[in-house]
Amino acid sequence: MKKLFVITSLLVASTAMAGFNGNSVPAGYQGKSKGTTTVAQAKRAAEDTYVALEGRITTQLGHERYTFQDKTGSITVEIDNDKWHGLNISPKDTVVIYGEVDKDLSRTKIDVKRINKR
Repeated sequence: MKKLFVITSLLVASTAMAGFNGNSVPAGYQGKSKGTTTVAQAKRAAEDTYVALEGRITTQLGHERYTFQDKTGSITVEIDNDKWHGLNISPKDTVVIYGEVDKDLSRTKIDVKRINKR
């Protein structure tokens, strides 16, 4: 019985630690993803399509709303305050945003889940 408890405890602990990189942030794939990679593609994508876009945030439109631009065009992005994680970004900085396409009748925007500075 004691051996079973020890083995179970080790399995649970190893599962909990999987993906941990020492920075309290889960490790994972950091390369390009298959799918939408430009603003032009994101504008044509279906609702809730996950996107990874590289470009610049050029202007703040309002509370948590910004204009994001790449070589193919611009789109409104919504970045909740808790997604910044202390990053300071200027219009000169290149960023990668990860998020989902959000469409309504008149516009398409990106609901940003994560942002990284290049």
